[in-house]
Amino acid sequence: MTDRTDLIDRYIAIWNETDGERRRALIARTWTEDAHYLDPLMQGDGPTGIDAMIQGVQQRFPGHRFSRTSKVDTHNDRVRFAWALAADGAAPLVAGVDFGVVSADERLKTVTGFLDQMPGQAAE
Repeated sequence: MTDRTDLIDRYIAIWNETDGERRRALIARTWTEDAHYLDPLMQGDGPTGIDAMIQGVQQRFPGHRFSRTSKVDTHNDRVRFAWALAADGAAPLVAGVDFGVVSADERLKTVTGFLDQMPGQAAE
């Protein structure tokens, strides 16, 4: 497993961590101080904004967990990977692909998310 794969697996773990103290510690290890997250539905700036955003997602989808559903593609300072959000044993409720920029100290500086599947979305 590469360092970048470890980084992204830690990123996914943050989305699943419901203990606020442990989640904030993971955020500090995984994201830079000037980090930025953006997808079509939300955004978060810095560790505090990212923590609040994740907490909101956890409240909206209780009992659901994120998982990485692809390998981590990487080149230069860029990463790309697919993910899904599902309840245990259920089909994914939400799925997408994230693109990130990794800092020189191997933490995430930015992540831009694209949503491929959402509740109520018709299949194309």
